[in-house]
Amino acid sequence: MRESAQKRQARIAEAVRDRGVARITDLADELGVSVVTVRRDVEDLARRGEVRRGHGVARSLRPVPEEVAAGGDAVAMVVRETNTYLTEAVQGAREAAQKAGLRLALHIAAGDGGSEREAVRQALDAGARGLLLSPHWRTRAEAEADHAWLAALDVPTVLVERRPARSSGIYSLDCVRSDHAYGVHLALGHLAGLGHRRIVLAARDDSPTARVIRAEFAEQTAARGLSDGCRTILSSRTAGPDPHAADPRAVDPAEVVEESGATAVLIHSDVDALVLVQRLQAAGIDVPGRCSVVAYNDVVADMGPVPLTAVAPPKAELGRSGVELLLRRLDMGRGGLRPGATRHMELLPDLVIRESTAPAAV
Repeated sequence: MRESAQKRQARIAEAVRDRGVARITDLADELGVSVVTVRRDVEDLARRGEVRRGHGVARSLRPVPEEVAAGGDAVAMVVRETNTYLTEAVQGAREAAQKAGLRLALHIAAGDGGSEREAVRQALDAGARGLLLSPHWRTRAEAEADHAWLAALDVPTVLVERRPARSSGIYSLDCVRSDHAYGVHLALGHLAGLGHRRIVLAARDDSPTARVIRAEFAEQTAARGLSDGCRTILSSRTAGPDPHAADPRAVDPAEVVEESGATAVLIHSDVDALVLVQRLQAAGIDVPGRCSVVAYNDVVADMGPVPLTAVAPPKAELGRSGVELLLRRLDMGRGGLRPGATRHMELLPDLVIRESTAPAAV
């Protein structure tokens, strides 16, 4: 005989009180009913003030004891030790995971080749049921070398701030990244609107993001009829694929500005932008009077002597969206549902106007 909704909801409320946090899919398995039924029951309980609803979970109204939270489901996020850009993404992912009743374990990939694979192995050995990954991929060859083992992972995996090539074996992985083409569009639109037509891109060349920014700058300046007055250089001597050696392509960005007559610089990333402003000012080039500067990343762009106008990717939202994609996969697996369509999400950056940009000097 089928259990009444009243008795079923009482059992759900009791389970949530005992556990602090209970996943909808787990409750459905235990009660022998559908996920949809449990969701409706939780909605009823939440309306009556007996539980709180979360993303895929029901929460107790009482604080969850630390020992209960620590014993819950775990997912892992793997990032490089030098990638400060993703600090906000990690925080966003942690908040989203906690809201869903998950514990997010952060694993740091230290060192060079193979360290990310080793960090993933450790995360899986520790019991991670899903992964958020942001491989460094300094070169396209590095990315291609990772495709085989990434494709062989047997837990749900989401790439953060990375999107694999269509021809790769991991194109079917979910991913979320910033729309860096739009970020370049925002920066160029702002500078062109201020009358700048001689613009230098000083960019890194050691990540997929850097390669998108460089390619989009060339394409978009050409589309705006600015190619003749624009140039792309490395943002620093160590901005190339080899972090341990000065890149032979490197030139002094301040000297390039002086010699080319450029009136603006778009520079990736923030730290290199802060260094550039110091060098420009030391060379007697006023910012923004003589040369406007737009930074890319907006991690520390507002902390220099001249707060920098900056393209600001939605870093915290990247982490939150990555967890949401992962939860979707986990819920499908626990609910016995067929795999849904792969999702490749792009989030739009903002442009934060500060004190480092001004109309081009006539």
